[in-house]
Amino acid sequence: MCLDCDNQRLNRRNLMKLAGIGLAASTVALPALASDKKAAPAAAADPHAAEAPAAHASTAEAPAAEAHAADPHAAEAPALSPKQALAKLKEGNRRFVEDANACAADLAQRREELAGGQHPWAIVLTCSDSRVTPELIFGGVTLGELFVIRNAGNVLDTGALGTIEYGAEHLHAPLIVVMGHKKCGAVSAACDVVKKGVELEGSIGKMVQPILPVALAALFKSEDFVGQTVRNNAVSGAKRIAEESHIVSHLVDEGHVKIVAAVYDITTGEVEFIDKIS
Repeated sequence: MCLDCDNQRLNRRNLMKLAGIGLAASTVALPALASDKKAAPAAAADPHAAEAPAAHASTAEAPAAEAHAADPHAAEAPALSPKQALAKLKEGNRRFVEDANACAADLAQRREELAGGQHPWAIVLTCSDSRVTPELIFGGVTLGELFVIRNAGNVLDTGALGTIEYGAEHLHAPLIVVMGHKKCGAVSAACDVVKKGVELEGSIGKMVQPILPVALAALFKSEDFVGQTVRNNAVSGAKRIAEESHIVSHLVDEGHVKIVAAVYDITTGEVEFIDKIS
């Protein structure tokens, strides 16, 4: 037999051996690949699972992680006291008054952080006026910090009160602020109804009805009728929250929640807080 034929047989044998090794390797790799595929859905279901050990490096923090998994809002409850939350709002407003352009936020990163849940530290009921933006007014707070309810005249209606209850009881926000603002159109309309007998058409008349008793009580008691009504309307709304909601009043009595009124000056940017609402 020629040397070339022998070489061809040897080459074929080597190829068969290599093929056998390749098949053996593939059978080893397949179970590992299958296990990876099975693990993938779990990672997709909880994108933060792999990061949990790094976020809770100490064993003392493990119970907090377990509580957070059971109730995504529970772990954040003690983050700020009502007093600290109010101080944070005041400090933020000071920054806004001094340098409004400096109040900026990294929204893209914050949006990713909040994908798993929200933990606001203040609830704000305020007016829908386009010049009144709580997230800017209070120092450029970013996503996930304020639980905001807005309607014309910052009226405490059923929807607003239910939203406040949700924010206080389920999201554990320690502070509730009812904030009016100077030159409020809804309050001015209510004042015109009381003082001038103006009849408002459509749903606007119904909308300002809760403000009418407040305007009537302030009539002839101040040179700035509208301004006084704005202030009194904010205070009235703050008082009514505790009076009409046993959920919130219970949290207030236990010291978990504080309710304040406030008035925003659209010219200066300053917020006047009214702590005493009783």
